[in-house]
Amino acid sequence: MKNLRDCTLPELEEMMAKLGEPKYRAKQVYDWIWQKAAGDLSSMSNLPKALREKLANEFTIPKVKTNHSQYSSDGTIKNRLQLHDGYFVESVLIPGEKRLTACVSSQVGCSLSCKFCATGYMDRKRNLDFDEIVDEVTLLNEIAMKHHGRPLSNIVFMGMGEPLLNYKNVMKAIERITSPDGLGMSPRRITVSTAGVAKMIHQLGDDKVRFKLALSLHAGNDKKRNEIMPINESNNLQTLIKELNYFYQATGNEITFEYILFKNFNDSLKDADELVRIYRQVPADLVNIIEYNPIEAADFEKPDEESTDAFVKYLQSKKVNVHVRRSRGKDIDAACGQLANVNVPVEIKEAGRTQTTS
Repeated sequence: MKNLRDCTLPELEEMMAKLGEPKYRAKQVYDWIWQKAAGDLSSMSNLPKALREKLANEFTIPKVKTNHSQYSSDGTIKNRLQLHDGYFVESVLIPGEKRLTACVSSQVGCSLSCKFCATGYMDRKRNLDFDEIVDEVTLLNEIAMKHHGRPLSNIVFMGMGEPLLNYKNVMKAIERITSPDGLGMSPRRITVSTAGVAKMIHQLGDDKVRFKLALSLHAGNDKKRNEIMPINESNNLQTLIKELNYFYQATGNEITFEYILFKNFNDSLKDADELVRIYRQVPADLVNIIEYNPIEAADFEKPDEESTDAFVKYLQSKKVNVHVRRSRGKDIDAACGQLANVNVPVEIKEAGRTQTTS
């Protein structure tokens, strides 16, 4: 059966004409899908029963469902989401004093094999469809309203997968999320993070996107970056610098560098100086220094506070706009680099208590 959410409004209008229904029925169906997040045709109560039955014979609405939720002691909530074909992805709601941020996934697994990321040790099974990404955001928005009484303020594509290797679906999802007849969120509150797919960064510029861009940098020279991020072998730093400048010239949108500190690997003052050199070649708004979050598959370690402070102070002395981003949700493996769903029941952890669910 066909996915009803693949239909545009003009296509729905054409469909209604063929069924002998008035044109406004198309807008009613469209609103049920995108504004009311309907999961089945039977819930569309202002449509005639006969029309609902006709549509149900041809169409389905394959909604994403929450399979498990985990609650961190710091307020972070991680959801394992089940897709219509049985695959799973994870998404995270990150609360802050002024923000409620949704961290969403764009692929089932990942093909880039970054050495510090749990998802990178998984096979990429498939891309998420655009409506599945919208479902992630909708579900996290519902959780935000339930737990905090207010909607999401920000969305970051920093979950499982490489967003720019699922370009078409990510762009279409963002169009639905930002559309007035969708979720109506400002594109300025959306950040897409990439490991560095140079030609797709160029495409973002060509498409004049309105959201922010973050580059997962993590090393200031090609040798080190090749070691931890194999994508750098075909998308080296000079190529990325060129395309980031093109992106900024074409869009004027903010660019952020993400930099995870690894003990005795990229945390020296020499590494900091190399980062400064990269920063000065790109109109970057910010460098986010990120705590390393351990995963079983890798043997990296987090630097001590003294080394981290020295690294940050060096950047500040060189007039770099730098922020240390403290990880959230580490106790439930929801922090940066830790997302890697499993296909077996897990424990739900909530502020010191655990209970098994199935």
